[in-house]
Amino acid sequence: MKNTIAARIADFLKNFPPFDLLQQEQLFTLASEVKVVYIEKGRSIFKAGEEQHQYFYVVNKGAVSVLKPENEILETVDKCDEGDIFGLRPLFAKENYLLQTLADEESILYGIPIDIFKPIAENHPRVREFLLQSFASNTRNPYASGDKGKLLTSTSPVVAAQNLFELQPAPITRKVITISPATTVQKAAQKMKSRMVGSLVVVEDNIPVGIVTDENFRDLVANGIALEAVPVSEIMSSPVICYSKGITISQAQLTMMKHGIDHICITEDGTPNSQVIGILSAHNIMLSEGNNPSILMKAIQRSNSTNELKKIRNKITLLLRGYLESNIPLNLISKIIFELNDASIKRIIDRCIKKMPAPPPAEFAWLSLGSQGRKEQLLQTDQDNAIIFDDVAPEHHVATKAYFLELAKKVNKRLSIIGYEYCPVNTMAKNEQWCKSLSEWKEQVALWITNAGNDELLLSSIFFDFDISYGNVKLSNVLSDHIFELTRNNRRFTSALAAVTLRNPPPLGFFRQFVVEHDGENKDTFDIKKRAITPLTDAGRLLILSHEVKNLSNTSERFDKLAQLEPSNRELYLACSFASKALLKFRTKQGIKERNNGRFIKLEELSKEEKMKLKRCFRSLKEVQDLVKIRFEIPGYHV
Repeated sequence: MKNTIAARIADFLKNFPPFDLLQQEQLFTLASEVKVVYIEKGRSIFKAGEEQHQYFYVVNKGAVSVLKPENEILETVDKCDEGDIFGLRPLFAKENYLLQTLADEESILYGIPIDIFKPIAENHPRVREFLLQSFASNTRNPYASGDKGKLLTSTSPVVAAQNLFELQPAPITRKVITISPATTVQKAAQKMKSRMVGSLVVVEDNIPVGIVTDENFRDLVANGIALEAVPVSEIMSSPVICYSKGITISQAQLTMMKHGIDHICITEDGTPNSQVIGILSAHNIMLSEGNNPSILMKAIQRSNSTNELKKIRNKITLLLRGYLESNIPLNLISKIIFELNDASIKRIIDRCIKKMPAPPPAEFAWLSLGSQGRKEQLLQTDQDNAIIFDDVAPEHHVATKAYFLELAKKVNKRLSIIGYEYCPVNTMAKNEQWCKSLSEWKEQVALWITNAGNDELLLSSIFFDFDISYGNVKLSNVLSDHIFELTRNNRRFTSALAAVTLRNPPPLGFFRQFVVEHDGENKDTFDIKKRAITPLTDAGRLLILSHEVKNLSNTSERFDKLAQLEPSNRELYLACSFASKALLKFRTKQGIKERNNGRFIKLEELSKEEKMKLKRCFRSLKEVQDLVKIRFEIPGYHV
């Protein structure tokens, strides 16, 4: 008779990692031994110092807090809900629990027996890796310090930026041309010529046994040997050096030097005993060195046409893709891509000034706004920028402004050509509303701040996120000081800004489902910018403004600074810093995959694990919005 309880448990577990990696038979066997545990609200599952249980736990229904005793105070390090795992210590360490747990609400848990699950994990690398990282990162979440939450970001150590190129995935050729060992050299040469390749992989039953190259053929010709009579088995390089598809450029270069070879065979499991899936050549590595950030920077600075810059921009995208595939920490990725973007803007402005009939008639500053101003523009989204020019005599003002509008028109056009689309609401320096003298800008921001309607709040908040890309930094500093003078102790403005910060609540519905777009061309997709990234960005901006911290526009860096300024909220702010990076990385990966700006996500194409990772980021958003509501006393917002 079929075990219906085990079947129901298996049906539940298969929707969540790492159980979704198990075969059906393994999953059902495990489910047959699962212990169903009912816990009342406020009760502990285990406490710090308690002897290990024979199970680790999965939340079936309800919610559980994981707590850490710290100076006789319990600090929350994670909150687990449906599908989340906790209590992994018995699986990896033979010592008592260090954390303790508390049911936030009436909950049903599945106790996974250690003695049955451990052999499964030991024989399944992906399952083992998931659980090891979960255990090492204090149940996945980024609260507190150190390397928590690695499942959402990078599992790689922090490395020097100049070494990141070597850590990129090596450029593998997927279309492998294969031949059998009995193929004659003549036929092999003809095949290489017709397919326009420099090497062939020799296989038996799809298993690689050798590699032949055009160099091998030249040696035969030089020695006067008849090509039609010699099988490739007599000249091929063997045994084959194999790697899996995750090989980095650095590993490939070292392997080639060590073995004195120019080709590496890529197989399914990285050994010569599995099917060939690609080939890697020294020539391809040499070509890929054009994606080295230092080489790209020099190419930008030496570029003499917009088309050259456009080609370089494409290489920057390839560089970004390589970093993401290698799990390079996002803070390093952001800094490198920002510098390359910024250098591109500077080069365009330099060249456009030379095309103007005369030098600039006054000192000026080109401001990058929005995501580029926050050093968060990894994908090529639309451009947001402005010009501040120094005050001139009244009789010269019109001509001076006309000069900078013409300059901005040239710059905006070339930025569009290299991939930065025009701003849909015309927030660009070529718009006279975004090209003003210092005095005009002071008057403008004063008007926005003193008349704080929704439009004015949006426009004024833009100037809290700018970065100077070109020109005289004194102009932007003077304007920044002026803005802080206007907002200092301005409770009306900060309260209005706080209300805007709360307009997009955490993007999960009543049943913990994603809130999606209900109509329009993006119907049924999840808007990660509007519903997750922007609310977190708004909260970081508001809170750092309340501390009057200037010249800090990056969202994660703002939350890191807030963690220093407010020790009592340190855990929350570090979690928000982590979430901002995780969301940006997620959007960037989606954008590269879909070849767009990554904003609208098709939920049906996400795995269960990806959805869970996103939902965990939303916890930090909810908590920081609760803090904003209380601190700034915002009515009409329900937590």
